[in-house]
This record gives sequence, structure tokens and C-alpha cells, in this order.
Amino acid sequence: MNTPEEKTFAIVGAGIVGTALAILLTGAGYVCAGVHSRSAASLARFRSRLSAPALEPAALAERAALIFVTTQDEYIAQAAAGLPVRPGQWRIHCSGSLPAAVLAPPAPTPGLRCLSLHPLQSLADIDQALAILPGTHYGVEGDDAAAVDKGKELAVLLGGVPHRIEAGQKTLYHAGAVAASNYLVALTALAVRLFELAGINGEEALASLLPLLSGSCRNIARLGLPQALTGPIARGDAGVAAGHLERMPADLRPLYRGLGRLALELGREKRERAGTPYPPAVWERLEIILAEESPDGHHGV
Repeated sequence: MNTPEEKTFAIVGAGIVGTALAILLTGAGYVCAGVHSRSAASLARFRSRLSAPALEPAALAERAALIFVTTQDEYIAQAAAGLPVRPGQWRIHCSGSLPAAVLAPPAPTPGLRCLSLHPLQSLADIDQALAILPGTHYGVEGDDAAAVDKGKELAVLLGGVPHRIEAGQKTLYHAGAVAASNYLVALTALAVRLFELAGINGEEALASLLPLLSGSCRNIARLGLPQALTGPIARGDAGVAAGHLERMPADLRPLYRGLGRLALELGREKRERAGTPYPPAVWERLEIILAEESPDGHHGV
């Protein structure tokens, strides 16, 4: 049985995202017309998972209705520029920070549409990606309403949940994603460093902290914000926060204070909802303790 032309796709950039999407699309009844990758290792890995010819971009454009450009962000525009223009074709990238317009050819092409389909997920390897992409939320942005509709359709086809993002707001959207994902890793590294300073080696520190991190994520999922906030700032225990700052290295204090100020705003909202606002003296003391350090080195501790 022949596959309808509109269900043919090609992949430019055979990394984790491109490979996982190709496998999921194939499972949903689409056919991979070909793949192109600058990396021989990535190409071999892709073809070990999915039977598809290795082709140059020009050949891919002739064979597929949907072209997924799943290279690193810095190469997306370059890869798109190397594609022949074909009216009626879809060009799709998976970047959370770049607009769909980076895929567009210099001259307007009737019927060619550009789409950004960003999986809001941290994908470390292909097997993990295949396991967690179903149920993942997708940021969808396109050059017209039809492109957005197509993105929503594809997100649902992949088992995901689509959300429309305006092109002009993608940078802030992506910054939020980075804060939730990449900076959680950095925050964990900060916690491990403090544990090491307390005499716990790094491996044991991480093993000790992982259940705490998991518990916090479960609380956020179960209770939402700001109710999931616990700890000394939520309780209004200014003395504990002051003690933390007194003992930790100076280079870590700005991070602690910045996060503390965010926690303080959450704490205020949580307590006001419960009808138990911070006593004015406690609020003032916490504000002083968590204030940015002045240029002369003075702070609130």
C-alpha cells in the first residue's frame, strides 16, 4: 500500500531529538523518506534504529512533504538555506528559542510554510526520549494560522500537549524552560558543593539530595505554587537564613540571596492565602538579610 505523500518526512540533523521524532512519527504511520547528518556517528545511530536512506538535502526536499531541521540551534538557518525551495512543503524545527521564520527562504514561496515544534523536555538519550515524549508539552509557533494548526496536530500525533507561543515571546518562553531544567542541574551542583563544605563527599551528597529533589517536584505537582514552598523562609525563620549566609563562602551568597528573594515572594503569597501573613518585623528582617550586597561589601547579616 502506497503512503500518501503528505505523510512523508525527512530529517536534517540526526541527533537525539531528530531520531526520537522520526521513530515516533514512523510508529504513527508516517514514512521517513531520508535523513541527512554531518556526523557519521549520529547518522549510523539513526539508521540502526530506522531504515531510511542517507541523502543530501536537495534529494530530501524532493522526497518529503515535511522537512524536520533538528540540528543545533546555531545551524538551523544554515541548514534551511541549503534546502531547495518546494511549494507546498512544510519546514519544521524543534528549537525553543528561535522563531519559525529562520526556516523561510529569502523570497516568499506560495504554499511553503514554516513551523516550530518545541518539546518542553530534557532529552538525554534516545531511549529516554522515546519513553517521555508521549505526554510532553510542546511549544507551537508558526508563520500563519495553518502552520500553528499543523503544529498542534503533530504534537497530538506524538502523544503531546500543544501550546501556542507567539514568535516575539519565544525568548522568554525558552528562558523559563532553561530555568526549570538546566538551572535545576546548576542548583543541584550548588547544593552538592555546600554538602561537600559540610564534610559529605560529592557522590554521597548527590545520593542524599536526589530524594529531596524528587520530593520537592512531587510537592509542586501535587500542591502547586506557592503551596509547595517549605523551609525557613516559608516559616519566617530569619535567624536560620542569616546563619546560612554567615557560614557559606562569599561567592555563593549572591546566589542564595537571589533565590531567597524569590522564595520570600512565594512565602508571602502562601501565608497571605492562609490568612497568616508575615509579622512586619519578620518580613523586614528577611528583606534585609536577603538584600543584594552593597558595593562596599555590606549586607544584611
